[in-house]
Amino acid sequence: MAVIGYYNGRFVDPAEGVVPIEERGHEFGDGVYEVIRVYAGRPFLLEWHIERLLNSLSAVRIASPHDALGYKELIQTAIAKSGEREASVYLQVTRGAALRNHLFPEGEIAPAVSLVVRPVTTHPSACVGTLLAQADERWANVYIKTINLLPNILAKQTAHDAGADEALLVRDGYMLEAASSNLWFVRDGALITAPTDRYILPGITRRFVLDLAADLQIPVYEQKLPYTQLARVEGMFLTGTTTEIFPIGEVITHPHCPIEATLPSVAPHPLAVEPEGCTRIWQAANLELVHQLRSAFDARIQQFRNANAASTT
Repeated sequence: MAVIGYYNGRFVDPAEGVVPIEERGHEFGDGVYEVIRVYAGRPFLLEWHIERLLNSLSAVRIASPHDALGYKELIQTAIAKSGEREASVYLQVTRGAALRNHLFPEGEIAPAVSLVVRPVTTHPSACVGTLLAQADERWANVYIKTINLLPNILAKQTAHDAGADEALLVRDGYMLEAASSNLWFVRDGALITAPTDRYILPGITRRFVLDLAADLQIPVYEQKLPYTQLARVEGMFLTGTTTEIFPIGEVITHPHCPIEATLPSVAPHPLAVEPEGCTRIWQAANLELVHQLRSAFDARIQQFRNANAASTT
């Protein structure tokens, strides 16, 4: 089926020009979003995604145009229209269209809701990734899932230029997150991941893996791990809605991406990195626990698919 688009009450061709020039998401990035994974035609962990969307809207003071049931019905209708069984749903809510002004618009301005459903390409199960260590240059309220993603984009592109799959972001000397995924470490038979304070996104797959680890009786410590302790890490992986559980095999650095206790006063932009200038500083010693989690995750997803199939027969 074709990719399905939606904007403010009607389904559209995603290539159609439907966003007004003075829409605040377009001009300011004044909005929030969610990405929901669809397995066997059914949105996964939808209630958690909607809960986070409503939290993000509250944090940026946008009045939600729908309640939780309204978002659920919209998403399920879009999935049905797309006909896609394995897909992702991108849902965005902005403050709406108004004369450009940094202040919130006065009067009754309706928030704008847009959505896209598209098929998903998954990682091969045997794939193991590489991270490029970089300073975390994102803003101080990362917990809000805002559409302002330029620092994330630059970090991920820099990693790509270096031949890596993702960025390992370091803030104030601590390894916190990747550019578009949550970050986990394995040490002494336990998992370590940064706590959900303002400096990381409260990932939905992260939350699911916390429950999964509890079911598997794997100890988890929600604490910040210093960059200086990287050598003591045995394994590493990322989690995300479309990332799922992605094992990491190595971490690299580049001279143009220094990791310092605080950001330098002079910005080193534009960054120019290349694979030839990178040095490997860490290599996975043991990914057994990561593969155990991945297998358990895949089994839960298969159960979810089977339950959907049973409900439609």
